[in-house]
Amino acid sequence: MSSPEAASEPPAGPDLPAVAPQLRALRRRASLTLEAAASAAGLSAAHLSRLETGQRQPSLPMLLALARIYGTTVSELLGETVADRDSIVRAADMEPTAAGGWTYFQAGAPGRGMQALRVHVPHGSQGDIVRVHPGEEWLYVLRGRLRLRLGDTTHRLGPGDSAHFDSLTPHRIAAQDPDGVELLFVHTLLQSPTATLCLGPITGDTP
Repeated sequence: MSSPEAASEPPAGPDLPAVAPQLRALRRRASLTLEAAASAAGLSAAHLSRLETGQRQPSLPMLLALARIYGTTVSELLGETVADRDSIVRAADMEPTAAGGWTYFQAGAPGRGMQALRVHVPHGSQGDIVRVHPGEEWLYVLRGRLRLRLGDTTHRLGPGDSAHFDSLTPHRIAAQDPDGVELLFVHTLLQSPTATLCLGPITGDTP
């Protein structure tokens, strides 16, 4: 399958100056460096830089790839006006999403700089999963007890306790109680869908 960069794109046209700064602004909103965004999109950093400075016009495959990475739409990449997003999320509208044994409920509007979730972590689920990714995370224990491993330190949190940490710190989350633990969870991993928060198993004891 060819990469987006392999697709031909026309040189910059008169309408591109409005597109170019939008590409850069959305990349920065997603907290991605030029190199990281280019690599994820299958582009060279130099090529993405030319798109952001208006020297080249992005092709549709490039726009689709960048929209996916930045957690947005092609319309927003092009600077088109988008409808206002609802800021109120009703409990009845929170659709559950299962990923790796966890259950996620969207607790905020999509396409924001932060993503808010209500999460149920069953006992014994993903205790051997380590997570390392750009961004920040904040969690608040609603029910049950949580074991949180940050680097080489283990923390035990109960209802009402919270934690705020850099997501580049290797971290593991596990429920301490047989009934699991329920959390409020906010992260800035805008460019990734919920299911990719779990990056894979490692060898070692649970936190």
